[in-house]
Amino acid sequence: MRIGPSLILASRQTLAMTPQLQQAIKLLQFSHLELAAFIQQELEKNPLLQENNNSDDGPVNEPDAPLVAAPVDTADTLAAAAPALAEADERWTREFADRGGDGTATKAGARDDVPDALDFVANRPRSLAVHVLEQIDLIFTDVKDKRIALKLAEGLDEAGYCRLDAPVVAQAVSVDLSVIERVWARLRQIEPAGLFSRTLAECLGAQLAERNRLDPAMKALLDNLDLVAAGELGQLRRRCGVDDEDLRDMLAELRTLDPRPGQAFDFEPIQPVQPDIYLTVAKDPDTGEEGWHIDLNTDALPKVLVDRHYHATLMKGARAKPDRDFVAERFQSANWLVKTLEQRATTILKVAREIVKQQDGFFRKGVSALKPLVLRDIAIATELHESTVSRVTSNKYIATPRGIFELKYFFTSALPARTPGVVVSSESVRSRIRYLVGAESSHQPLSDDRIVDLLKGEGIEIARRTVAKYREAMRIPSSAERRRLGRLGMGRAPLSSSVPAGVPSAVIAAHALGGPAD
Repeated sequence: MRIGPSLILASRQTLAMTPQLQQAIKLLQFSHLELAAFIQQELEKNPLLQENNNSDDGPVNEPDAPLVAAPVDTADTLAAAAPALAEADERWTREFADRGGDGTATKAGARDDVPDALDFVANRPRSLAVHVLEQIDLIFTDVKDKRIALKLAEGLDEAGYCRLDAPVVAQAVSVDLSVIERVWARLRQIEPAGLFSRTLAECLGAQLAERNRLDPAMKALLDNLDLVAAGELGQLRRRCGVDDEDLRDMLAELRTLDPRPGQAFDFEPIQPVQPDIYLTVAKDPDTGEEGWHIDLNTDALPKVLVDRHYHATLMKGARAKPDRDFVAERFQSANWLVKTLEQRATTILKVAREIVKQQDGFFRKGVSALKPLVLRDIAIATELHESTVSRVTSNKYIATPRGIFELKYFFTSALPARTPGVVVSSESVRSRIRYLVGAESSHQPLSDDRIVDLLKGEGIEIARRTVAKYREAMRIPSSAERRRLGRLGMGRAPLSSSVPAGVPSAVIAAHALGGPAD
């Protein structure tokens, strides 16, 4: 055996993350707002790209018109890139298995025309939704900030509180928490004061600050609203550092504030997103059976063309090699962008069709028929990688007869049922818990243990701690808190899944102060 340096020839296959492939990956996960901003940048950089403003969706037949680059199938390229994608961007391969929130959606009307954002709110003179969306358009000029603001606006309830968690929003839109807080602070500047607050204290504090009355004593009072609700005036005096007369004046001023500023408007849940896909009922002309028809929202798709005639003109006039290389590179980049946009649309439609197929029961019967589903199920059925499915379902929305939903809403974890081999969706269990709590007696609320027994009677195996986790994620107070509200005569208002943290305290404090209870 010879020992020493030597040369060995070997061949192996590797996947290079070219700039074009990275661009294709990035475009998959873009929302339509981000995509529009990206396309605008490309139009400014590339003279061979042209925006197609022709309202006719048919082919352009004029001989001098720019031609659209011929589509190519890059799905195989994306699938082949799976190992590198998963390694380079692990955060997009996460499973949407056990999410918080209730997944409520706004009803979508019939598709007469392609709607804009305000078509998904009531056509009323002055609703909270219209007011907030108008203010967001005025306040925010940056596309990314506006996207975050619209995401936060989705969390507004009828009282004007925003119930979203900042870290969850930051993860959903892939930005730092500081950016979310900055945008949220600007949203709290919207009139009336108190909108977009997270707690009662924050809401009342905003109104006092507007009156220039948020002094240290008032701040201490807001920090002890539980004592206000309990009528513990002695402790309040000590903690606020005031005498009886000052405390009476402070409580009187507190009663003049509005703990629910959003109720000054007609309320409709805000759904400002523009759907990427439309799902409509279609009947088979032969059998009469109802099925589903899926369409892409063409208004959410950018219309970009490659100007081949201008390319030919530039090539004829380019005599120096650097000039010819530049034109060739721009032409190649334009072609690749058009092809990537076409493949993006095809991939979105492919994944959406499979989701609709898998969740057919949900669209026909509602959330009770929602099936457990993970990214892997769709990936196997569509022959795509999980990371690709994850990108496609992020920030993409589908308008259905049951409302507008983000595609990732349909991915839920499984809970076992008593019937062997049968599982139920965690989202359907959340819906059942909401129903049970909503139907309970306000004076004899259901404990978590009782809810467990009722669900087991329906064949759903679930632990008490799981019920408590789901209840807290849906902002439903504990049975003791609900019983207390029942004694105060507040009914079931605080049990709505749209009530944010802090609103039950708002109702209790307002009642104790003699202010508006609703």
